[in-house]
Amino acid sequence: MPDPAEPYAQRPALRGTRHMASAGHYGAAHAAFAVLEAGGNAVDAAVAGGIALGVVQPDIVNVAGVAPIMIRMADGAVWTIAGLGPWPRATDPEHVLRNCGGTIPEGILRTVVPAAPDAWITALARFGTMRFSEVVQAAIRFAEGFPVHPLMADTIAGYREKYARWPSNAAIFLPGGRPPRVGEIFVQSDLAKSLRYMADEESAALARGGDRASGLEAARAAFYRGDIAQAILRFHREAGGWLAAEDLADYRSPVERAITTRFAGVDVHTCGAWCQGPVLHQALALLDPAALKAAGHNSADYLHQIIEAMKLAFADREAFYGDPDFVNVPLEGLLDPAYAATRARMIDPARAWPDMPPPGQPRGAAPIAAGAPLNVPGAPSGPPRDTSYISVVDRWGNAVSATPSDVSSDTPVIPGTGLCPSSRGSQSFTAPGHPSRMAPGKRPRLTPNPIMLERTGEFVMPLGTPGGDVQSQAMLQVMLNMLLFGMDPQDAVEHPRAATYSFPDSFEPHVTHPGRICLEGRIARATGEALAARGHQVSWWPDRIWRAGAVCMVQADQRSGILTAGADPRRASYAVGW
Repeated sequence: MPDPAEPYAQRPALRGTRHMASAGHYGAAHAAFAVLEAGGNAVDAAVAGGIALGVVQPDIVNVAGVAPIMIRMADGAVWTIAGLGPWPRATDPEHVLRNCGGTIPEGILRTVVPAAPDAWITALARFGTMRFSEVVQAAIRFAEGFPVHPLMADTIAGYREKYARWPSNAAIFLPGGRPPRVGEIFVQSDLAKSLRYMADEESAALARGGDRASGLEAARAAFYRGDIAQAILRFHREAGGWLAAEDLADYRSPVERAITTRFAGVDVHTCGAWCQGPVLHQALALLDPAALKAAGHNSADYLHQIIEAMKLAFADREAFYGDPDFVNVPLEGLLDPAYAATRARMIDPARAWPDMPPPGQPRGAAPIAAGAPLNVPGAPSGPPRDTSYISVVDRWGNAVSATPSDVSSDTPVIPGTGLCPSSRGSQSFTAPGHPSRMAPGKRPRLTPNPIMLERTGEFVMPLGTPGGDVQSQAMLQVMLNMLLFGMDPQDAVEHPRAATYSFPDSFEPHVTHPGRICLEGRIARATGEALAARGHQVSWWPDRIWRAGAVCMVQADQRSGILTAGADPRRASYAVGW
């Protein structure tokens, strides 16, 4: 195994001194960079790139999907914008139990209120400087046609039968009756019209004498009250969906302060327990930096500690995480160092937990309901639904980390709009007693969770990845690569990773794989054998597989002024800046 302190990456780390963006697709990174060059700040640029991701990665991100956003302004305050909509008011969990076998079905009944458009516009209104029409231009151009990249072609081909279920999906994703091939031009004319309509409504408000704020509100209203909303609502009425006018019109993305803990002298910021963000805090609290460094990078001892810590954190996620507006999430108790010390004693250095460990009893938690179904073995449910990511840092010291998502293969495109309103209901549960059980007005527990790292006076680093339940695991390993082993961002994202699946998958049907871990092929075979000897069910991934996540980041050195980006070659990720 090469010394991790030595250069390992196939790509060089991108360095500059002015501004930089790193995103899950090169087109989105360029869209963000163009806005930075035009004088926009990091928020303006991230919105431009984030909306563009919903166009150039329409298989795994939707313009009408989810978009959790984290923003650190130059004054040091770190904010989160939830970008996750709730279940409609008319949602009927008992209908799912009676008529759908207890599983939230693919299709229109998975729809929650689409939050991404509001989240992006909220970011612009609260923290940006530009108009919606200025930041959406790249997305509109991409919607008029862009070349298909390999992962997109593979994903659409893999879900061909799913796309064919709805004529509106097939018309876009199976043009000419087949999946698009690499290098072919992919056109989304209706999506371009929807984005233009929002921009035109903003322009009309400005022409009437409105200011920037009223223009942004007009763009938002075009989606949530105007022609786009009416098309969505008409389709839902005709197809038996639950979404209603008041669900759309009343939605606003919450803006909150980030959740912060410290690890190895670094402040780690995440979103709240409406997503899986605090899992990262919990796992880090179970790990000893000195012991990990002494164990050696990606050794059996090192990976065993990480995997077992993740299992314990995921056990608490299943027992306690849910929409804090509906569930008493004992977050203070979960993040208490004394609680972490108790949980850490459950890690046996010589033996793996054969399944997900039991949840703990943190301060402030209600007793776990007897018999609550938290871990149900099952067959594989196919490739994970997915996500993308963008990070931006500008020349003024503002930083943004955002993880937009939602797929287009499990729910219908609304005819004439090019949009798939968020099917994130797939991340709710139906079991009574589960903290993320579906309910009217309640948000699912989200997997996308952008993070931000900082050491005061030294660096700020927005960081994130797609990957469903692998997200927190991939981010943790990349963090350790940098903080414990001194890797630069590009080297850190290219080193091989491991992941555990010994917990219920966040997506329906929530299957689990007791004891399973996956190792990328560049991890030493002897390491895999040593982990198997401790009871891990070891499976091997190929080298640089997309399932291991696609971490992107920008590290802003506050002492030298140098910006350094990492972009994961496991997908179409690239960084742009100078």
